[in-house]
Amino acid sequence: MAQDEKIFADGFSFKRSEKAPDFVIGRLSMKVDEAVAFIKTHQKGGWVNLNVKQARSGNYYMELDTFEPSGKKPTWTAASTPSASAPKQKPIEEDDAELPF
Repeated sequence: MAQDEKIFADGFSFKRSEKAPDFVIGRLSMKVDEAVAFIKTHQKGGWVNLNVKQARSGNYYMELDTFEPSGKKPTWTAASTPSASAPKQKPIEEDDAELPF
């Protein structure tokens, strides 16, 4: 499947109401038969990730998130983390500062 190919989430609808209070983001509605079929078809490891996007028309839609990590996780070593024994820099005092004029 091409990375740019959109897979719209069947059975899901997201609407935002401008009249709703600020703490209400929007409303998600699901048509059960279509949503369950979509979930069963696209689940991986028991999860389905959807993105809520806004079309050029201003309407919202739900799209399947097809991102898959490369499998490489960052490894942190003691050398790459700040050490408590690292030398601390002396703060610049007013008398030490060089003025450009």
